[in-house]
Amino acid sequence: MVSVLLALVMALATEPSSRPNILLIYSDDHSAEAVGAYGSRINETPHLDSLASEGMVFENAFCTNGICAPARAVVLTGVHSHLNGVRDNGGRLDQERMTFPRLLQANGYNTAIIGKWHLKDNPVGFDHW
Repeated sequence: MVSVLLALVMALATEPSSRPNILLIYSDDHSAEAVGAYGSRINETPHLDSLASEGMVFENAFCTNGICAPARAVVLTGVHSHLNGVRDNGGRLDQERMTFPRLLQANGYNTAIIGKWHLKDNPVGFDHW
């Protein structure tokens, strides 16, 4: 079964057209070929494909750590596991560390995370979780 982490960020701008809504769909334990937008010939993913056609698709991305918790910490912090302190699934993300959700909050966004967290402590930088 594919584990899915949905990081949902809803924009709160005085002028809605001035800032985009951001929806990051983060999933693990599968290859890119598991999603139609990436050329799957096995799975049908019409809803994800629709979102991809209206937004952005990462076509040249790399995994810096293939283990669940460290991979999530890398995405949140933007730094490698040896720098963010989460080297394995037993690691904890430092609650004081800067993350992209904190930066979004500082710029007026409401942030939410729905799904698998896997980083031990309660999420920080999210208005809803």
